[in-house]
Amino acid sequence: MSELLIHSMSEFSSVILPCLEQAKAREIVEIGSEFGGMSKVLAGWTGERGGSLTCIDPEPADGFASWTNEHAHVHHVARPSLEALGDHDAADAWFVDGDHNYYTVIHELQAIDRIQREAGRPLLAFMHDVSWPCARRDFYYAPDRVPPGWRHPHSYDHGVRLDADEVLAGRGMRGMGSFAVALEIGGPRNGVLTAVEDFLREADTKERPLFYVHVPAVFGLGIIFDASASWSTPIAEFLLPYHANPLIARLEENRLRNWLEVIDWQDRCA
Repeated sequence: MSELLIHSMSEFSSVILPCLEQAKAREIVEIGSEFGGMSKVLAGWTGERGGSLTCIDPEPADGFASWTNEHAHVHHVARPSLEALGDHDAADAWFVDGDHNYYTVIHELQAIDRIQREAGRPLLAFMHDVSWPCARRDFYYAPDRVPPGWRHPHSYDHGVRLDADEVLAGRGMRGMGSFAVALEIGGPRNGVLTAVEDFLREADTKERPLFYVHVPAVFGLGIIFDASASWSTPIAEFLLPYHANPLIARLEENRLRNWLEVIDWQDRCA
């Protein structure tokens, strides 16, 4: 199923790369490489500018580690993000597209924010999966890495649909064994967007205000950046037409409905 569904952050390149240009980003960290689609874009970007790309992913797709070995400026850290971030240096830009659940995302953002503040560097972070289906529902690639108090009841065998809050046994968009979905939607500590909102609530201060932009396409792109940075105004002006754009959101809904119909057809045929 996944090979037919466009879901890589690389689909946002026309939005992301102008932001990196304004921020003069050379040193980039990516959390969650999976198939390496965005990694290749960022490797090209940093390589052309004499920078570096660090990819944090304990279990990327086959061939990814060997690909990184072919590029001297690309470094692969085969550790879970929350372990790797404990001793990581600051960067010009961060990409967060790892495990799509509240616990992981809010702790990733808190760690990244701490790293940037301690180094006296502005924050620029690109978040994937801030829209449906992960906005208000946890998805778990590695449930055992999420402490019991933060981990919701979940299932590898159930799927989700746009118009139903309840999960569906053997139907809908699902991981087919590769990831689990939380059985309940919404509520505290549930979902990627909830984690982003709670992070912004605690980190956005008068001393260091933050901007947030939400592009409602391809499962949602969220961009958090330091409003006091020298490059914040041109980035904000560039991103404003994309923020919560209703036409983009409608096109994404249509894309998802078509894909869910394909899944239903595949299930019936199976």
